[in-house]
Amino acid sequence: MSKIKILSLAFFLVLNSSMLLAQNSLDMMPVPKQFSIKEGKLYLNKDFRLAIGGNPNERLYAAATRFLRRLDEQTIQWFTQDQISKKDNDKEAILQIVVERPAEIHLGEDESYTLEISSSKIKITAKTDLGAMYALETLLQLLKADEKGFYFPSIIVNDAPRFPWRGLMIDVVRHFIPYEVIIRNIDAMAAVKMNVLHLHLTDDQGFRIESKLFPKLHEMGSNGKYLSQAQIKDIVKYATDRGIRVVPEFDMPGHTSSWFPAYPEFASASQKYQIETKYSHFEPAPTMDPTNEKLYPFIDAFIAEMVTLFPDAYIHIGGDENKGLQWTANANIEAFKKQHNLTDNMALQTYFNGRIQRILTKYKKKMMGWDEILEPGISKDIMIHSWRGKNSLTEAAKKGYPVIISHGFYVDLLSSAKDYYLNEPFAESDDLTLDQQKNIYGGEAAIWTEVATAETIDSRTWPNTAAIAERLWSPRDVRDVKDMYRRLEKQSDRLEFLGIAHHKNYESMLKRLSNGADILPLKTFVDAVEPMKELSRRKQGITYYTYTPLTMVFDAAKPESKVAREFNSLIEDFVHKPTKELGDQIKNQYNIWAQNHDKLKETIKIAPAIREIEPVSENLMKLSEIGLNLVDQILLRQKGKLKRKERMSFDKYDEIQDTFRAMIKPRGNVEFIVIINATKKLLEETMND
Repeated sequence: MSKIKILSLAFFLVLNSSMLLAQNSLDMMPVPKQFSIKEGKLYLNKDFRLAIGGNPNERLYAAATRFLRRLDEQTIQWFTQDQISKKDNDKEAILQIVVERPAEIHLGEDESYTLEISSSKIKITAKTDLGAMYALETLLQLLKADEKGFYFPSIIVNDAPRFPWRGLMIDVVRHFIPYEVIIRNIDAMAAVKMNVLHLHLTDDQGFRIESKLFPKLHEMGSNGKYLSQAQIKDIVKYATDRGIRVVPEFDMPGHTSSWFPAYPEFASASQKYQIETKYSHFEPAPTMDPTNEKLYPFIDAFIAEMVTLFPDAYIHIGGDENKGLQWTANANIEAFKKQHNLTDNMALQTYFNGRIQRILTKYKKKMMGWDEILEPGISKDIMIHSWRGKNSLTEAAKKGYPVIISHGFYVDLLSSAKDYYLNEPFAESDDLTLDQQKNIYGGEAAIWTEVATAETIDSRTWPNTAAIAERLWSPRDVRDVKDMYRRLEKQSDRLEFLGIAHHKNYESMLKRLSNGADILPLKTFVDAVEPMKELSRRKQGITYYTYTPLTMVFDAAKPESKVAREFNSLIEDFVHKPTKELGDQIKNQYNIWAQNHDKLKETIKIAPAIREIEPVSENLMKLSEIGLNLVDQILLRQKGKLKRKERMSFDKYDEIQDTFRAMIKPRGNVEFIVIINATKKLLEETMND
């Protein structure tokens, strides 16, 4: 086939998949590799049973039990099966699961499966129990209901992931993220077929893991907030039972302030050290001394202890953001560099990395690090973690290094689900050969916790990470944004049922902020706004500390306003084809915002913690009044009833544009730019005669 025909066929298949999903109200997320919808429905009743054959293991029995309980909780059928075991092998059971072998939880394991649903039977076949577990997640997502009851639609699914590394990095350091939060995030990861939990365990603000060999590390470096070894073992087992690898990160040689209260002799400058409480980047940053020979036996012993906790092949050493200013200021280190022909600080860090890699190799572990470690001379089996831009991803892949990407997947930057969803790991312009493309193993969503806490981390991570999960699992050409949002809303609800607190904590934070008042006026406002994006909050002249309260409106607001996004879509439809029905819907929303301001002012009188948002609410009211007039003008013009003197003048147009520009300026760390830009579309339409 010609290239044009192949591309046309690919486009048709993708378009057809999106249309099939929407037309049949299917909510699978991630979208499977292949599926075909058949005629028929399999209705559920209390006699629904499952059986497992082939070569299963205890992990699959436990997963099948969890599936059955979740299905029963949703449908309330009072299923009679309890704990699934090897005894559950009835050939007449409605759901038959057959696997060839137990999986090994390592990079590259087979995760494929086939799911077949007819009007009377369900069959899951997979090479490994991992594939069968993913099939069960897909089956739960297919559950529907009509007037006859709950049912599964007839369908055939042949599925396998695009990338073998689909991860979530959780920074448990900057704000301590406790055991129970990590556990519920593992459940969420499993629900969207993610398979790597990357725990960022040490940084300047804390040493968050217990060391029994060197107890002063966590005793003096954590303020008592750390994960015990028992908890780590539980986390690893819990993740492994769900097909998820756990990769620990011990950041070095920089980001190491928390190591030095206990062991200052390993630092590059002689001074008193304490764990850092600020979040701003500071220099000269405390850094390990690579020239201190006593450092390496210490790290060796520490790694020897940690490998007993983390069975995965990879250990992440960080290696990022080290300018080496302490090295430059240390005469002994400068002399060492000259003696060993190390031309600069990066060469010294490469020397350090080489020493650490030899330690890891001794314990049969592979090194992983942020993309700063991609320097000449490093071993080709080191995994590069691209975060500063896609150039490092492409460079690493072309040079033959295994590489994953987090650039564009930082969920703490509060981008839209659309932005994350369309963040393709590599583009046509990268000019990678097929062999070089194979060096790209996948990616990780990343949640850094400088301005996130155990209370807010779920709303910053989910449901947007589900969109990232689909980008890493589904075929490259699955890119229908509108359908993604439709399915993401359903997935968000399913995540809440699993225990993710992105909805629950939102409501409770608004109650606290309202100080006993009715939360509706505040909720109406916060539903419409979004927190300032990327690092804007930290550029407002406020110094954030580890003890700074993160309970403001900014912290409660969701990264992306569904109300604003749907309002923007409504205006786009209206501008394309102005109708009274659409105009009335738009005016209704503008009226809600215009009338809400006075109500919110009453709340503010008894809730001074939200006083900072009053000018933002006032601007939203003013914008709504402008929008109401613009909609009326467009409808009158559409009817041919707009008088010439009533038309938008250039002076009035410029005045409104100036008003919009003033409204964009940050206040209260929240913004409603989506609504401003939507209203701009109305303004532009009034000028199109």
